[in-house]
Amino acid sequence: MMIYVRLLKESFGFAINALRNNKLRTLLSLLGVTIGIFSIIAVLTAVDSLDRKIKKDLSTLDKNSIYLMRFSFGPSEIPEWKREQFPDVTYEEYEYLKKSLNDMEAMCFQLFTRKENIKYEGKTVSSVNIGPTTYEQEDVQKLEFKEGRFFNESESNSGAPVIVLGYQIAKNLFDGQDPLGKKVRLYGQKFTVIGVMTKKGAGIFDENEDTTVYIPVNFLRQMYGDNNDMITPAILIKPVDGVDIDAFKEELKQKLRHFRGLKEGEIDNFFVNVLSGFTDLLDGLIQQMNFVGWLIAGFSLLVGGFGIANIMFVSVKERTNLIGIQKSLGAKNKFILLQFLFEAIILCVIGGLIGILLVYIISIVLTNALDFEFVLSVGNIMFGTFLAGIIGLIAGVIPAFVASRLDPVEAIRSGM
Repeated sequence: MMIYVRLLKESFGFAINALRNNKLRTLLSLLGVTIGIFSIIAVLTAVDSLDRKIKKDLSTLDKNSIYLMRFSFGPSEIPEWKREQFPDVTYEEYEYLKKSLNDMEAMCFQLFTRKENIKYEGKTVSSVNIGPTTYEQEDVQKLEFKEGRFFNESESNSGAPVIVLGYQIAKNLFDGQDPLGKKVRLYGQKFTVIGVMTKKGAGIFDENEDTTVYIPVNFLRQMYGDNNDMITPAILIKPVDGVDIDAFKEELKQKLRHFRGLKEGEIDNFFVNVLSGFTDLLDGLIQQMNFVGWLIAGFSLLVGGFGIANIMFVSVKERTNLIGIQKSLGAKNKFILLQFLFEAIILCVIGGLIGILLVYIISIVLTNALDFEFVLSVGNIMFGTFLAGIIGLIAGVIPAFVASRLDPVEAIRSGM
């Protein structure tokens, strides 16, 4: 065992000497490995961080949650011109489905609308996400409160001027003051603050719960009516746990078709968007990103492998005399082969660690510069190091084999 430890130590010393004595040549050769490992680990880190963020953002919704609306989350076989003629879902349809739909745990009616400014005394917060919804939003989505509450059924149905603030909105407007009971101005009207959400951070879909405010949907319906280009309605449905989602979708379609008076043979003029289908689409995109990253990294690793092989052939040439002396003193072919093989692996691992270090530094910089957390996982660090070692093993095996097969007499003679 000790002989292999000594062999590894000597190989490490030879690798460091190669870096020290032939800095430019070695660094240029290592550059391919560094870029290759950097590319693949950077892609894996970005994709893992994106995947983690998506799962975190969607964690407040059940994967079987359904968005019923006139638009589709994914590609559709229906021509665009025909989809544009589809009617919006209505508040009346929401009330009908809520009473008649089976296996439904909760349902809310939402409006997607443009961003607005919100004011309190002399302070103004711009580009606030407005979330007009019904009181069941709290049941459909796992809303967490720093203080206060969500609006109740009575406030929701009457369109009362009450408002729930996102964490950042409350912080910017009140700066440490207790916001509950205070009056803020939105749409030129005064709203009473009844709740503040806990801090969540930016979402992956350009939404940010911290900069969102919730108001009763009927307030906005009374203000703008139901036919307004600035508003896109949707019905968000949460089925009970364990439901057959396909059967649930079919029942939902049949009931809405009946309510709209669609005849047999006519296409659905609405879309039932299941969240799990949307996440499957995102998973497919993530897999494509991984594939592209591997493709790019593959070329870099190929170049890096040739670079390491070149270093090792030069190293064999420069140490031919030393190899002859070692063999004449009784060193076995296996000892010589492992010596050069370890050296190639060590050089590749050094290049890989430099690439991983660059990813780590860039991830810290981007995390601080952007409202998005890039996380270099221990798994990716280990994988990058392992991959670098494999590249070194492959790149060094031929030069190491050549070195181990040298004739000691010829090796000593050629080195003189």
